[in-house]
Amino acid sequence: MVVAGAAVVVVAVRDIAARQRAARQPVLPKHAQRSQPLGRSRAMRLAGHRIDLRVQGHVPMGSAEQVPQDLRLAMQQHTHQQQAEQGLAERGTGRVQTSGQHVDWSMRGLHGVRATSRRGRAAPRLCAMTPESRSSHRASSMAPPGARCQVAVVGGGPAGLMAAEALLQAGAQVDLYDAMPSVGRKFLLAGKGGLNLTHSEPLDAFNARYAGRADAVAPWLAALPPQALRDWAADLGVSTFVGSSGRVFPAEMKAAPLLRAWLHRLRAAGLRLHMRHRWLGWQPGDAATVLRFDTPVGPRQQQADAVVLALGGASWSRLGSDGAWLPHLAARGVAVAPLQPANCGFDVGWSAYFAQRFAGAPMKSVRLHFDDDQGPAFDRPGEFVITATGIEGSLVYAASARLREAIARHGRATLQLDLLPGRSVGQLATALAKGRGARSLPNHLKEHAGLDGVKAALLREQFSADQLTALVATAPQDLAKRLKAWPITVVAPRPIDEAISTAGGVCFDALDGHGMLRALPGVFVAGEMVDWEAPTGGYLLSACFASGMAAARGLLSWQAANGPASLIPNP
Repeated sequence: MVVAGAAVVVVAVRDIAARQRAARQPVLPKHAQRSQPLGRSRAMRLAGHRIDLRVQGHVPMGSAEQVPQDLRLAMQQHTHQQQAEQGLAERGTGRVQTSGQHVDWSMRGLHGVRATSRRGRAAPRLCAMTPESRSSHRASSMAPPGARCQVAVVGGGPAGLMAAEALLQAGAQVDLYDAMPSVGRKFLLAGKGGLNLTHSEPLDAFNARYAGRADAVAPWLAALPPQALRDWAADLGVSTFVGSSGRVFPAEMKAAPLLRAWLHRLRAAGLRLHMRHRWLGWQPGDAATVLRFDTPVGPRQQQADAVVLALGGASWSRLGSDGAWLPHLAARGVAVAPLQPANCGFDVGWSAYFAQRFAGAPMKSVRLHFDDDQGPAFDRPGEFVITATGIEGSLVYAASARLREAIARHGRATLQLDLLPGRSVGQLATALAKGRGARSLPNHLKEHAGLDGVKAALLREQFSADQLTALVATAPQDLAKRLKAWPITVVAPRPIDEAISTAGGVCFDALDGHGMLRALPGVFVAGEMVDWEAPTGGYLLSACFASGMAAARGLLSWQAANGPASLIPNP
């Protein structure tokens, strides 16, 4: 219908509400009766009217009426702006005020969980709210300005999102900033091959995986142990299971369903997301809690009561963690250790034939031994992969920290492989000493020693065919000993951008008892920014989640002790 002003719409909507009350038919379905504010408000002026929009957490469903074109355009504009700022916008409800009168409205069809497709996105529409939902809206909007602590979380990975959730649960107002178009990009990549969420081994053994940082990381994990993390996932509707290796995975083996459910809950709790906001550090004279960002619309400055930095390490920079934060903190007097590759591959220097022929070949059923005279030797069974430049894979990652440090000290490191862990030296020597007859050397090694494929080819990296023939014929015991401790010398770790994770970062000595930077009061850090490392197997993600929760709880405790008593409730 054609309407000269918004007053007619107000009357129409109120008439609808009156008719529905009379018929005792609520406008909202049961699942949408409650409304949780997101706290997003915006004022616009369109067609001579001032329009105030306030976003709510759930969409009231009900009979829709025609909306004047100017108001519809305003709501559409708000929708697009919200999507641009928050990445994946959810549904929203709000209030439109025009010429001193108001109507309650709802938006529907934004790109969110199970929303319509981008091409088929529905336009916002106007509908009435029940008295119950309107009361809920008023109650949620009555908090006086300044009564909630305003916290800025910088970084949208697992640590940053977990910190945001813990802060929201304690009543803080949280804005999360990330340089990428959406959050959790590295988390999603980790889930492509099956998201290894955590590990089921006892907590004492779990803590030991963090080696020299075990004592520092233990309080994080005590507050969010592996079973608690599984319970948290279950609350999001994501069931988990324990694999044969003890690793814990989501039942769907994917990260996306968990992330979608998590973001939906965070937005409903009031989290405000600001995508494509790259943190620029501080300028001289800036307070520690003043944040500067580069955004698509130009520079932006934000003042917060407290800050949680969860910017990740420096691996897989295309997903957002590039380590650019380190010089900003170092310039402010924060003690930082250089970022180094962790859970990484190593260069060996294969022959051209071996590199071309066997790159990508798995080295299965082996045992890796490495003794660096820095404590008990590393000795573990497993498997890894041959690459064009060297070696990588789970078994190599488990030893990567010690190999990396040995290379830093001596320029190279030599590990030993037991190529046939199921056989003793004596058994191998007996098998090798058997007569070859008319068999070729490769067939002899395959039939009697069980060596073929990439393992047999590895022998040719050190011995010629004639040398191997002589060893088999004259010194089978010596060759058997070599096969049980085959040396491989690694000369350099692969570049940090190829690593799964990073070591180095903010030193634990730079943090106080709350996890706050001593040099920057009000600024807390979490995740891979801190100087710890762990092998793959669920240990990395577990500590990232737990450190985010620890940073949030430390912030709340610090604020309760040092800030206005009414600003933040105790966690």
